[in-house]
Amino acid sequence: MQTLTYQGIKITSRLQTSVNDALVVEAPLQININKQAYTVVMRTPDNDFELVRGLLYAEDIYKSTTNFNFEIVKEENEIPSIINVTIPKENLGKGYLNKRTLLSVSSCGICGKQELKDIKVEGEKLIQNTSFSSEILHKMFSEMKDFQETFKTSGGSHAAAIFNKKHTLLTIKEDIGRHNAVDKTVGDLLMKKSLKKANYLLVSGRVSYEIVSKAFIAKIPIIVAVSACSSLAVDFAKEFGICLIGFTREEKMTIYSNPDFIKNLENV
Repeated sequence: MQTLTYQGIKITSRLQTSVNDALVVEAPLQININKQAYTVVMRTPDNDFELVRGLLYAEDIYKSTTNFNFEIVKEENEIPSIINVTIPKENLGKGYLNKRTLLSVSSCGICGKQELKDIKVEGEKLIQNTSFSSEILHKMFSEMKDFQETFKTSGGSHAAAIFNKKHTLLTIKEDIGRHNAVDKTVGDLLMKKSLKKANYLLVSGRVSYEIVSKAFIAKIPIIVAVSACSSLAVDFAKEFGICLIGFTREEKMTIYSNPDFIKNLENV
């Protein structure tokens, strides 16, 4: 269940009409690790296991390729409200020690971090050995839009899609939170053991620090956004070796980092 219908009053040129609008669902999910509360995320229900898998991967809590066990501990109105994952203590990463406070809102992927040092991401700069044309990015966005069923119904959800080097769609997920949608796509590929095929990350909204960091951790070298990019997103994309592109719409785009990846740049 990703949308619910609510009544409202629509005003157009001083005329009032009653409407029934489909709104994207936002609901809390408590994530327990080994039966201990770890964090609460605000998300759109559906693909919850993929969300948890991708989030714990991005947070450096569990990096193994072996999938762990999920258990729905509690439901409210048939929507999971508490999920427990079982991970052997020896397999818990250092991110587990930097526990979040018990709430992460849907608009912020780093809310709840305890200290500034907790948002740092380290690792080898990504190396991209393939090039692509600007035209193919618009085609991939068009394909992504075809699968945005929740957005078509509600107009209130974000989407993230991952494509391989041959521009084939690997996964697409929707959520009220931009970073949740990314976690769901990464988690989906982790569970399918195909994350190494990921090459393009397309997002339906803006790109800020947390989206770039999640792509870097997943070793995805190209991020393409419909909307704007933050200054910190551009700074980190340059440092991480990621090609970051924003405002990709109506045959236009703005390249903010590593433009050498794109063929025929003079024609963009």
